[in-house]
Amino acid sequence: MARATTKTDLITASQNNFEKLNTFMESMSEKELQTPFDFSKEEKKKEAHWKRDHNLRDVLIHLYEWHQLLLDWVSSNMKGEEKPFIPRPYNWKTYGEMNIAFWEKHQNTPLEEAERLFKKSHQDVMTLGEGFSDQELFTKDVFPWVGGSTLGSYFVSATASHYDWAMKKLKAHQKNCGE
Repeated sequence: MARATTKTDLITASQNNFEKLNTFMESMSEKELQTPFDFSKEEKKKEAHWKRDHNLRDVLIHLYEWHQLLLDWVSSNMKGEEKPFIPRPYNWKTYGEMNIAFWEKHQNTPLEEAERLFKKSHQDVMTLGEGFSDQELFTKDVFPWVGGSTLGSYFVSATASHYDWAMKKLKAHQKNCGE
């Protein structure tokens, strides 16, 4: 499916990818859940996240924390409290460090709690998105705090696109476990 450009497409893509991800997680074997992620032998997997995340919990916490970024950013700015999407001291050039801080923060979070947090935050993001119109989500310059993009693009990135990223990572891990 192409990147969403309407509220209906956003909600549909987000829900569909959320359900696919949950179905995939439920199908993971005990071996896949217990085996740490290891993509070190795969030359094409150079991005930092391939080394950062070691298990399903890490992936779910990453998704949860990015939901929290979106929820906090929108909520604060809608109340007139100007906040950037990426909280200080981080920015778009250093958000990798922020992702590592999220990872470190949750190393003692059990998988079951990570799943609960992820599912709840997904619902919170969907509820928030439902409150906006097509125009508010997908027209530039509706909200000055969004910058040169659209609010909807942030929702797409934090949900459907991010769930797609998670699926690719989990499928790559599953493939490694089968070899």
